[in-house]
Amino acid sequence: MNFEIYPAIDIREGRVVRLLQGDYARETSYSNEPLEVAKTYKHAGASWLHLVDLDAAKSGSYTLLEIAGYMQNVVGLKIQTGGGIRNKADVERLIDAGINRVVIGTLAVKQPALISECIKQFGADRITVALDTRQDENGIWQLPVKGWTESSEKNLFDMLDFYQASGLRHLLCTDIARDGMLSGLNNALYADIANRFPAIRVQASGGVKTLQDIHDAKAAGAGGAILGRALLEGRFTLQEALAC
Repeated sequence: MNFEIYPAIDIREGRVVRLLQGDYARETSYSNEPLEVAKTYKHAGASWLHLVDLDAAKSGSYTLLEIAGYMQNVVGLKIQTGGGIRNKADVERLIDAGINRVVIGTLAVKQPALISECIKQFGADRITVALDTRQDENGIWQLPVKGWTESSEKNLFDMLDFYQASGLRHLLCTDIARDGMLSGLNNALYADIANRFPAIRVQASGGVKTLQDIHDAKAAGAGGAILGRALLEGRFTLQEALAC
């Protein structure tokens, strides 16, 4: 299967930004024109765009439907998007609007049975479950929610047992400790997931700094990689990433 590159645009108050380790107080702003950034990625050869509503991730109620539709229908990118998806109606609203794939984080942790229904109703290719994880002092991969501002009692591998049985195909997994840090991907974690849950395609996220990180993610068994800060800061080009 193909290894997919997902350039990422995280939007907060209309700006393209990145947060360090999900901390809203540690924001770097890169552009006031997210549509122009999307067009740049399309011209560089991107097929997909990973679009995140950071305002909604914290407070709920997805707000980027208009811009996501423009990026999809006018710019010509396939859109994977989420942030603030708090109930089934939110999922249906994006699916009905034609969004290619809806990313579900907090709701996937808090109401997994509901998301299992969504996978069955809308199809496994229309849903990405985002399990952002942080390892605790006992080595357990915990699952913080609501933009990483709240703890949950769930852990990563128990949740993946459930979702593999539910037919999940697309998983976005971020090691929170590495997100936005340019410290390299946690490929040991992705290799573990790929070995234990072979039916699930893992999108590696958090920490990509070099092209070697992308090669290593592919070698670890990941099905794709999310590229955020490294592209925005020009550490390599999207063309170079796609050539991997």
